[in-house]
Amino acid sequence: MAFVIDAELDIAAPAELVWQVITDFPRYAEWNPFVTGCESSLKPGDPIDLQVRVFSDKPQAQREWIRTHTPGREFSYSMKPVPLGTLHSARSHTVIPLGPGRCRYRSHFELAGWLQPLVRGLLGASLRRGFAGMTEGIKTRAERLWKEQQG
Repeated sequence: MAFVIDAELDIAAPAELVWQVITDFPRYAEWNPFVTGCESSLKPGDPIDLQVRVFSDKPQAQREWIRTHTPGREFSYSMKPVPLGTLHSARSHTVIPLGPGRCRYRSHFELAGWLQPLVRGLLGASLRRGFAGMTEGIKTRAERLWKEQQG
C-alpha cells in the first residue's frame, strides 16, 4: 500500500495567480518552507531539480522528472523508480478555477514500493509537515499578492 499525502484548499485569489506562484521557481525561498529552490522547464521528460528540507534546515538536492504539464492547470513529476520495485513516487500540483478571484489548489504525493514502510517510518512526519507548510505557503502568498493587486 502506498504512503499518500493529499491536501486540498480553496484560495481567495484567481487560478492564474496561484499558477504563477507555484511555477515561479526562483521565488520559492521567499515563501516555501519545504522546497526552498526549484528549477525546471516543466517539459515532460525533463528534470525538475529541487532543494528540499526533509532532514534538517539545510536543504538537500533532489532530482525528479516531469511527467505531465498542462499550463495554467497542473504539473506532475516523479523520481526515477528504484530497481526491483524498491521505491517510486508521484507528486502533482493542480489548480482549479472556482470563479472570479477564487480557485482550489490540490496537492498530491504518493510513495510506493517495498521500501516505502521504512521511508515512511523515517520521514513520514517530516514529509507531512513539509507538504502542509508548502500548501499553506501557496495560499498565503497568492492571497497576499491578490490583495496587493486589488489595492
